[in-house]
Amino acid sequence: MGEKTIQCGNLIGGKWEQRGANGITRLNPANIRDVVATAPDSSAEDARRAIEAAAEAFQRWRRTIPPERGKIVLRAAQLLESRLEEVAQLLTREEGKIVSESRGEVKRAIDIMEYAAGMGRRLGGQTLPTEVPNVFCFTTRQPIGPVAAISPWNFPVAIPCWKIAPALVCGNTVVCKPSPLTPATATRVVEIFEEAGLPPGVLNLVHGGAQVGGELVNHPLIRGISFTGSTKVGMAIHMAAARRLAKVQLEMGGKNPQIILRDADLDSAVKSLLTAAFGATGQRCSATSRAIVERKVAAQVAERLVAGTKAIRVGPGDRPEITMGPLVDELRLREVKGFVDRARAQGATVVIGGCEPEGLRDGHYYAPTVVDVRPEHEIAREEVFGPVLSFIEVDDIEEALTVANAVDYGLCASIFTRDIGRAFTFIDKIDAGMIHVNRPGLGGFSHMPFGGFKYSSYGAREVGDDTINFYTDIKSVHIQEA
Repeated sequence: MGEKTIQCGNLIGGKWEQRGANGITRLNPANIRDVVATAPDSSAEDARRAIEAAAEAFQRWRRTIPPERGKIVLRAAQLLESRLEEVAQLLTREEGKIVSESRGEVKRAIDIMEYAAGMGRRLGGQTLPTEVPNVFCFTTRQPIGPVAAISPWNFPVAIPCWKIAPALVCGNTVVCKPSPLTPATATRVVEIFEEAGLPPGVLNLVHGGAQVGGELVNHPLIRGISFTGSTKVGMAIHMAAARRLAKVQLEMGGKNPQIILRDADLDSAVKSLLTAAFGATGQRCSATSRAIVERKVAAQVAERLVAGTKAIRVGPGDRPEITMGPLVDELRLREVKGFVDRARAQGATVVIGGCEPEGLRDGHYYAPTVVDVRPEHEIAREEVFGPVLSFIEVDDIEEALTVANAVDYGLCASIFTRDIGRAFTFIDKIDAGMIHVNRPGLGGFSHMPFGGFKYSSYGAREVGDDTINFYTDIKSVHIQEA
């Protein structure tokens, strides 16, 4: 490709450090000969210095009036919008998703930042009645202090932005630890926030792995940890943070169903499946990974689904004809292959895919895959995090709901039906935090809470106003006449 290797560094107390360090080397997942970026594999001491810088900046930043904090975040959104194409191209090169998806992710980040900026004028409390004469009662919010934002590789623009933006507007300072798989994208995001006018130390960036993460989770100056990633790591963070009563906000795994009933618009339902299962190469916690189909229409759905899957073009995400990019790295490829191989051994039938495409040996590619399974199969219960859809036949909506709820996760769920009564039965009985009717079950809008039930989420929701509950504490005030 010939693009330049990006030298990433840490931002600590307003100063960029260790640019050119090569402890982390990131290769293009579509072309492993292309070195996208290098970054420092930072130490616990580096993380400690960033935490101390955030703590030092906190007292000044919290005194900045909320609307002014919001204006800085809005300027960052405007800067990101002016560089949308540049950032989208970098995102595709580093993470692998197709460019149209990268543009969509950057646009979502901008929308969320704009909404969060307005929180600066919505951070009020309540005026409440008194129980005794001559006492005035009200509540007020204050920032919790320095927070850690630990973000994943699959949405390396949107997720850091939807953590950083509300944290800053609420008056907190931030130490951001991105995934080692996306150091260049994270660096570009933080550079944009810095350019928007943040004072030194308000936002800090530390690249690295377990040493950095461990320091952020355990350091007493960090008062909140917002984490997006695997359920296993999220649970470990929760247990560690609980020992010092730090707040946690965890967004973790999903095993999301789409139910298709006999009265559904089958063309629309299958189009939704193709988007929700294979978009972003299936590498999102909100991906639809189970098609739960009423038996009377199962053959018709399967026929349409196979035809649509065959039409997907797999390859490098920077090519306009491509509709699905590579997996993020070799480890993810091995894990996806392992799920499909074990499903075959357990008696499941691979309907289409289940292999590495021919002629794409320079990257981490896997064909979009549909597997006919029983609900008890591992692949129908555990998160694959790749382009693999489990196909399950059921007799009716009652069985569909039983199967849909019989997993450890509860993030997203969708149903396709023309029967409004069945739709509301689904809304009432499904164990999931984000519900969709007759549309793809992928997250939601920029002002709607993002989060789920069971092992999918813990703590206050991200995105929307509910996230204010994580980034602030409430004071109850009682004033009596002197």
